[in-house]
Amino acid sequence: MANIKSAKKRILVSKTRAARNKSVRSSVKTAIRKVEAAVAANDKEAANAALTAAVSRIEKAASKGVYHKNNSARKVSRLAKLVNTLA
Repeated sequence: MANIKSAKKRILVSKTRAARNKSVRSSVKTAIRKVEAAVAANDKEAANAALTAAVSRIEKAASKGVYHKNNSARKVSRLAKLVNTLA
């Protein structure tokens, strides 16, 4: 355990941020799974609605620094491509 006050604070802040990041990543994964489920069910309306929600979550995560912007762009692109396969 750290002895210096600033080091103790860094440990606490790191735990808090890690928990928040984990929560955000989990919600993004859930949103992605919903899109994939809608596509698997061949439901275009549900897939589009889920895609909108997922893109919002992913972009918000990127703006907060949880994901790198290229990583979020790649996720959005793959989801959009998946939804566009439904005709």
